[in-house]
Amino acid sequence: MSHRPRSGLTAVSSALLAMSRHLEMRDVLKTIVVSARELLDAQYAALGVPDDHGGFAQFVVDGVSDAQWKAIGPLPRQHGILAAMLHEARPERLSDVREDPRFGGWPDAHPDLVDFLGLPIRDGDEIIGALFLANKLRPAGEHPPHPSQSSCPQPEGGCGFTQEDEELLALLAQHAAIALTNARLYERSRELTIAEERSRLAHELHDAVSQKLFSLRLTAQAATALVDRDPARAKTELHQVAALAAEAADELRAAVVELRPAALDEDGLIATLRTQIQVLDRAHTARVTFTGTGYRALPAAQEEAVLRVAQEALHNALRHAHAERVDVSVARRGPGAVLRVGDDGDGFDPAAVRRAGRHLGLVSMRDRASGVGGTLTVESAPGKGTVIELEVPGG
Repeated sequence: MSHRPRSGLTAVSSALLAMSRHLEMRDVLKTIVVSARELLDAQYAALGVPDDHGGFAQFVVDGVSDAQWKAIGPLPRQHGILAAMLHEARPERLSDVREDPRFGGWPDAHPDLVDFLGLPIRDGDEIIGALFLANKLRPAGEHPPHPSQSSCPQPEGGCGFTQEDEELLALLAQHAAIALTNARLYERSRELTIAEERSRLAHELHDAVSQKLFSLRLTAQAATALVDRDPARAKTELHQVAALAAEAADELRAAVVELRPAALDEDGLIATLRTQIQVLDRAHTARVTFTGTGYRALPAAQEEAVLRVAQEALHNALRHAHAERVDVSVARRGPGAVLRVGDDGDGFDPAAVRRAGRHLGLVSMRDRASGVGGTLTVESAPGKGTVIELEVPGG
């Protein structure tokens, strides 16, 4: 590739850097496809990730409009030339894909494909994707390459993909394999985190909502027994039923909020916290406020730690401390940030809590803080409320 201009090397570098910036699978796939199409001057590009059922779990395209993609229909199956990339595990460079005996089964609304370049994306011996390019474009004013530069004959009206293009796409595919593998590991990690959060919530629901529902049932039974012989006491018991039902509803609403995945990647820490706290403020009788000042984005792991510590501290304040007001703030501190969650609830003696073997989530919060190089401080006393502060360094 010695005759490729320096600007081409810059484009390669930009493409590889772009792929390394994303962790979400869909973003990684789209970045690979766009980078490949722009880098090799193709009209169309596509990347398919196989499933275990003879089709594609995901299939991303570039160069096709939304209207065209909708008209094309369902995701393609692994057949014909597409299957060749996944099962024969070798590059395919064709002057006219329509003349290949494996070509077929293409929807009527599919754009016309002529010259074609495709190759598998491999992670060791496993094929984790297939990258396709079609219809090589010739920049204005550029003469077609000499036929000796490529074993691929020149199609009429096009310049065809060259051996150099194939080598460049192979380089891109090697880095795409790393990006896809990282994205898969990230998704599995998120799935494990979600599973852990659901398990924690299941325990909380059992301990909190179930107990309130049990109390509600006993109180309702008592009211039923008293309704004829002591109507005044029955009325009091029914008021208690209403109060318990409201508390159970609060618990359930809060649990639903926590079950929703945090939209850190899409919305950022400040917007995610603000949204969750607005919901908690509506769901609970306590006043819950949030302020964010001077904050700048932190590495993903640190932002997740801040979010989880905030959620745990809010959980304690709203469900255990009987707080009437909870104030949450995130502010810039040097190159990092500091989270502060303060409430006017019952408070507690931190030393006594440790001696009694209770932790109120403090162990989990400290683990999250230390995991990202942060520090957690807890100030509380019986009847004096609680202030939890988490400081994390900058990235």
